[in-house]
Amino acid sequence: ESADFRFARPLDTLPFVPKQNPDKIFDKITRIQELALVKRLNHLGMDRVLIGISGGLDSALTLLVACRAFDRLGLDRKGIIAVTMPGMATSVRTRENARKLMEFLKVTAMEINLKDHVTEHLKMIGHDGSTEDLTYENAQARERTMILMNLANKMNGIVLGTGDLSEIALGWSTYNGDQMSMYNVNAGIPKTLVRFLVRQFATYLADPQISDCLNDILSTPISPELRTEQETEQTIGKYEINDFILHRFLICGDTEERILFLLKKTFALEETVLAGYAQNFFKRFFSQQFKRQANPDGPKILDFSLSPRGDFRMPSDVKR
Repeated sequence: ESADFRFARPLDTLPFVPKQNPDKIFDKITRIQELALVKRLNHLGMDRVLIGISGGLDSALTLLVACRAFDRLGLDRKGIIAVTMPGMATSVRTRENARKLMEFLKVTAMEINLKDHVTEHLKMIGHDGSTEDLTYENAQARERTMILMNLANKMNGIVLGTGDLSEIALGWSTYNGDQMSMYNVNAGIPKTLVRFLVRQFATYLADPQISDCLNDILSTPISPELRTEQETEQTIGKYEINDFILHRFLICGDTEERILFLLKKTFALEETVLAGYAQNFFKRFFSQQFKRQANPDGPKILDFSLSPRGDFRMPSDVKR
C-alpha cells in the first residue's frame, strides 16, 4: 500500500536458479531431459538425432543432454548428427566453439555454409541480399531448419530443438525456423536456468577440454548472429530481469502493476528502464502466442510450462 515499503528480505533476482542443493537439482533436471529423450527415441524406434549447433548456450545444452541419453541407451554417439551452419554474421568465436564441442563430445560433425543458399533465396524473392532486415534474418533461420529437417528424413532421425522457455515466452524465435523441431528438450527451461546447467556441466565434466569450451560459451554474448554485431540482450533486455518477470507472472500470478513495483524494489535501475522491461515483456508475451500454439513436444521441467496442449492455453488474438 506504500511506495516506501521495504521487504524484510531482498527478493531473489534469479528465482529459477537453485540456491540449495544445486548438485542434486542439476542432476534432477538433466535426468528429466535425458529420460524424456530416451522415452521419445524408444517410442519412435530411432537411434539418430540431428541438432543445429551454433556455439551458444542452448544448443550446447541440447547436445550434452543428447549425449547422456545415447549413453544411457548404449547407443554410439555417432548417431548424434551435430550440424553447424555458419551464416551471414557468424563469428569466428562461436564457429570454433561449435566445432570444438562436436569434436570433444565425439559426435558426428557436419558443417554446411548457408551464405550461398541464403543469397540465392533472397535474390529469388527480390531482396537485395544486403539490407539486414527481418527477411534477411528469418531467411537464415528458416534455411537452417529446412536443412535439418531434410537431413533428418535422409538419415532416419529426428531434429532436436534448442529454444528455451524464456525465448518461447518472449517469442524470440523465427516462426517455422528455430521455433520448430521434432522434439525440444529445452522447452521447459528458462535462460537463467540454462546458464546454471551449462555451468554445472562445465564444473563437473571430467574432460577439461569440454569444460574450457563450455566456459567460453558461457562468457560469449548471447546472439542469434543473424545480422552484424547482433546481441540479444540489447534488443529484448537482460534475461535475468525477463526471467524475474516470467516467474512473477506465471508462477506467482502477479499483475503487470505489481511486477513493476517489485522490479523497482529488486533491481538497481531507473524506473523508466524497468517500466520499459515490463511493457516489452507483456507486449511480446501476448503478441507471440501464435508461435507457442505450434510448439513441438518437450518435457515439463518446472511447476509450469507454456505448452499449448497442457499448462497454458490462450487464443493467439487475445487482448493484453
